[in-house]
Amino acid sequence: MKKADGKIIYERSCVALGLFDGVHIGHRAVIRRAAEIAGRTGGDLVILTFRSYNGEMPKFGGRSDVCIMDYQSRVDELVNAAGGECYIDTPFFYMIRDLSPEVFFSEHILGHNNAANVVCGEDFRFGKDRAGNTEMLAALCEKAGVGFETVPPVCVDGEKVSSTRIREFIRNGDIPAAKRLLGHELYYTLPVLHGKQLGRTIGFPTVNQELPAYMARPKRGVYAGYACVSETDDPQRFGKLYPAITNIGVKPTVKDDDAENIETHLIGFGGDIYGRSVRVYLNSYIREERRFASLEELKAQLEADKSFALTQK
Repeated sequence: MKKADGKIIYERSCVALGLFDGVHIGHRAVIRRAAEIAGRTGGDLVILTFRSYNGEMPKFGGRSDVCIMDYQSRVDELVNAAGGECYIDTPFFYMIRDLSPEVFFSEHILGHNNAANVVCGEDFRFGKDRAGNTEMLAALCEKAGVGFETVPPVCVDGEKVSSTRIREFIRNGDIPAAKRLLGHELYYTLPVLHGKQLGRTIGFPTVNQELPAYMARPKRGVYAGYACVSETDDPQRFGKLYPAITNIGVKPTVKDDDAENIETHLIGFGGDIYGRSVRVYLNSYIREERRFASLEELKAQLEADKSFALTQK
């Protein structure tokens, strides 16, 4: 990689293409293959995906709540998948959604990333209205003298690993099944919102967060898991992991509206979290959300949830 006039210029890069919405084991196969080619040819590994702007993401099957991970978590997992040696190129979706396949290829694969090789999955689509497919991409690469490979799907128990399957597991609260296909933990890295601090009154202070609109919604209810807080001097670095219980839903005992949020109690944590990010790992589904007759009854249930969470690995 070089810099000229403040711009990054990649040297004979190998570009891995995809939404990589969950960086699941199929996505990781694409990234590993691109890394192998980059290492063999002496080029830079560039992972080209995109990110949301004001919650705008492409719709699949008529739904826009498709991403499995938030942007920061996705970038961290992409770097992990590449072994740390890569560059992440993530233009905003609105910048590329109306580009024809040919212009997308010219501007973002050749022009910006100086691709010498391109790797993607067999079902990769690109350009306006997803008009470009791997056959078109292969032809564009051949014309430009760029190497091109597709990576076949990865199967588990005879079935193709796909984001669609993982999203369904998440929406049904089957976190172990989702994690098995992801090949890593399911977690969210989100800023902390100011809440009403009602949890403190019953001995369960919580972190309030909100899932972006473009993300798949986990089944409403209470989850066992873990959480960690970003360091005060480095928002990209996270500290100690704490056992946690997370409620995803509307908190029917203490709220009258239907606004959905994530509320997490970090067991054993007593520090300040405002102005920082919290990474929440979901491990297993404990129970459905329900309305309690009193705060005392709610507290008793939270104690039981806490005890269960402390038994989970």
